[in-house]
Amino acid sequence: MTQDGIIEEEGMRPAEIEVDQELVDNIRSLLEAGQRGMVLNIVADLHPADLASLMAHLSFDEARHLFQWLPVEQAGEVLAELDDDYRAELLEAESPQRLTAMLGELDTDDAADVLADLPEEVAQTVLPHLEDAADLQELLGYEEDTAGGLMAREFVAVPVSWTVAEAIEELRRHADVVEDVYSVFAVDEDGHLQGIVSLKQLLLADPAARISDVMDPDVDYVTADVDQEEVARLMERYDLVSLPVVDEQGRLIGRITIDDVVDVIREEAEEDIQRMSGVAGGEEPTDSVLRIVQGRLPWILAGMVGSGVAAFVIGYFSGALAVVPVLASFIPIVMATAGNAGIQSSAIAVQGLASGDVWASDILRRMLKELLVGLLNGLIAALIMGAFILAAGHLYPDKIADPARLALTSGAALMLVIVLATVIGATIPLLLNRIGIDPAIATGPFITGSNDILGTLIFFWLATHFYLS
Repeated sequence: MTQDGIIEEEGMRPAEIEVDQELVDNIRSLLEAGQRGMVLNIVADLHPADLASLMAHLSFDEARHLFQWLPVEQAGEVLAELDDDYRAELLEAESPQRLTAMLGELDTDDAADVLADLPEEVAQTVLPHLEDAADLQELLGYEEDTAGGLMAREFVAVPVSWTVAEAIEELRRHADVVEDVYSVFAVDEDGHLQGIVSLKQLLLADPAARISDVMDPDVDYVTADVDQEEVARLMERYDLVSLPVVDEQGRLIGRITIDDVVDVIREEAEEDIQRMSGVAGGEEPTDSVLRIVQGRLPWILAGMVGSGVAAFVIGYFSGALAVVPVLASFIPIVMATAGNAGIQSSAIAVQGLASGDVWASDILRRMLKELLVGLLNGLIAALIMGAFILAAGHLYPDKIADPARLALTSGAALMLVIVLATVIGATIPLLLNRIGIDPAIATGPFITGSNDILGTLIFFWLATHFYLS
């Protein structure tokens, strides 16, 4: 046991600790009591991602207190797992010396992410003291959401003229620098990417064989300016665990590993879901109240505008409501059904665009397919509504005049609304994607509001011209 009370018995490792409310409460109590040794003993074997989750469930002051207690190596690993804004705020109180030591524990891609979140003067103070300063400076020059922003500079590359034995020896020399090795890249004398050799091929090949004879020349790669979504799509489609990144001349400059791509897929999915729900993409559980309000309020106001226009449409047809008050009963049905139909089709379109299964050029084909879907769904919904109106007219003849005509009019309106909402919901994301706008924004208040307006307008127009005439 150390002076801080941390158990360090060789060969001993405690069972996995589950991050739950009980653990959070225990850590909080120990922090308040100043029991540094006991706190570090508990969190010593937590995975960095679990420790980051634990910190997110503490108050910010408690999390900062815990973070400042952590050993430099563990603190550095946790940095890579924290949300960007939360991490930047957490590091404000750190000294340049400790910050430099923590960044030294990270791979270049993670270290570059942390540096990018720091104030410019702090980053420039820390950067010259880092061992990989030149590589980090280069990585900071790439946009965060590109292949260059994702890649790490740690990789193993060998000349094509080398033997397998020489390549294995090179792999051993880089064992401490490159944490996860999935393959070895083959390059020419100028550093141009020529092929790739998997670890399996390397271990099973004749040690005297040339790399040029055992490598796979058909290697997938990307340039540094490729968008991270395209990188994720490429690695998912071809089941890649490591993807080389080259410059404009084809020289190998880095690699992207599957763990980084998993983060991209999750972030992009969360962002799309938030935008489809009417929230500006990027909201995190650790965000402040003001930041959350800034992300949500514009969409709430946009929804109010759509609802206001729908209310204006209803007010315009107030004369019809005064003559036949029962028409008001069908307003929520029409509006909700139109919104649901639009959201269903737009969500599928956004998902297809994100996965690459649907292209922006598929507009006509998608419109035809969604038209058929809308017709079938609309017909079934119209028949159900018509049957309901006929039954209600039979039970309450004094409240519903001419139930057969009302059933026909309402059913036709509902069917038309569903068809139009379905087609619009499917095509708007494709059109937005084609002009370079994120299609996910179409699935929130935009689709819902437009379909509310469209639904009420069609319903009252048909009711006025065919039921009241």
